[in-house]
Amino acid sequence: MNVSLRQTWWFWLKIGCISFGGPAGQIALLHQELVERRRWISERRFLHALNYCMVLPGPEAQQLATYLGWLMHRSGGGVVAGVLFVLPSLLLLIALSWVYLVFGNTPLVAGLFAGIKPAVTAIVLQAAWRMGSRALRNPVLWALAGLSWVALYLLHAPFPAIVLGAGLIGYLGGQFAPRWFQTGAGHSGTATAHAAALIDDDTPAPAHARFSTRGLLTVLAWGALLWAVPMAALVLLWGWDHTLVQMAWFFTKAALLTFGGAYAVLPYVYQGAVEHFNWLTAAQMMDGLALGETTPGPLIMVVAFVGYVAGHTQALLGDGAVFWAGALAATVVTWFTFLPSFIFILAGGPFIESTRKNLQFTAPLAAITAAVVGVIVSLALFFGEHVFWPQGLDGRFDFSAALIAAAAGVALIRFKRPVVQVIAACALVGWGLSLGA
Repeated sequence: MNVSLRQTWWFWLKIGCISFGGPAGQIALLHQELVERRRWISERRFLHALNYCMVLPGPEAQQLATYLGWLMHRSGGGVVAGVLFVLPSLLLLIALSWVYLVFGNTPLVAGLFAGIKPAVTAIVLQAAWRMGSRALRNPVLWALAGLSWVALYLLHAPFPAIVLGAGLIGYLGGQFAPRWFQTGAGHSGTATAHAAALIDDDTPAPAHARFSTRGLLTVLAWGALLWAVPMAALVLLWGWDHTLVQMAWFFTKAALLTFGGAYAVLPYVYQGAVEHFNWLTAAQMMDGLALGETTPGPLIMVVAFVGYVAGHTQALLGDGAVFWAGALAATVVTWFTFLPSFIFILAGGPFIESTRKNLQFTAPLAAITAAVVGVIVSLALFFGEHVFWPQGLDGRFDFSAALIAAAAGVALIRFKRPVVQVIAACALVGWGLSLGA
């Protein structure tokens, strides 16, 4: 039985509304729904698509949804899947960002965030531990992780330089010492018995999934047009130095550097949005990450919060339209952050389908992944400083925040509790402590 594009609209909208749990949880959800329950795609085809998405910059779960939608229903199916995977999160974050800015200083909201912020610090550390346990398989990769931490946290090196440097080390290592940079398949699956899938292991690639130079150039041309037209419109309306234009340019660059997922690029976003452009404060960035953790969709959607706060607080459309200014900025940021992901999938998908039996990770990717572990640890320390020493390192240490973070870490790592449950529990604890203060 074939599945129509109209049927998949409702499926992808449902996935976009319930995709909590970060990349791992979202990938597990896609596997459960597409491979195990609906049998739209086989296990091996699913894992093959996932391996490709893992080597790309950008949110791998959203890219995987785009890839599978494209494989089933051409470019239109890919666009539908990718857009609906993030649209509920964008709308929800715009609403929550407005509530945060308007009511964020009320005792209830402040108390909830007092518990959520330490939990976020623990969540980021858990991400570093989870990735490190898979990626750091020998002393060379451990050293790369340590060097990336030193470069970012102590020397304040630009994040792009760390990624490029790690990639260069991996390339040279792959040439002269390949055994230190060998990688596995990333995600493994067992060949459990299933009924035949609509797209099974031996199903030939459909016509649109066969590589052609013309198809590649068409996708690249459309991608360039969809980037250039809104960018040109923003420049013509407000000039190159306007906040919206600088956001569009900055998040285009960020989208091309998100190797390792959202946690890896957040230090770069922090450097730019907080330290360079001053679009929001470090405390607001923490709060935005907390909102991103508690909403469905990719964690990188925190950039929508960054955009909303900047547009709202700077009143980019005038004092009487601060909500619409924030919503416009959030939409602009989301567009330029996710557009490259669609181009990567629609342009590269046919080539990847033609190499289903020999796709492997490269040595540069292994080195970049190791460096990303150090970057994520740096991010946790960035946040920890502002949570545990809210008045600065010379100020008072917040023991209650440290205890909440420690309890969240135990719940996440030792007892493997879902992120949403941990955040909800910590928010209640923070609210309770605020009542007794």
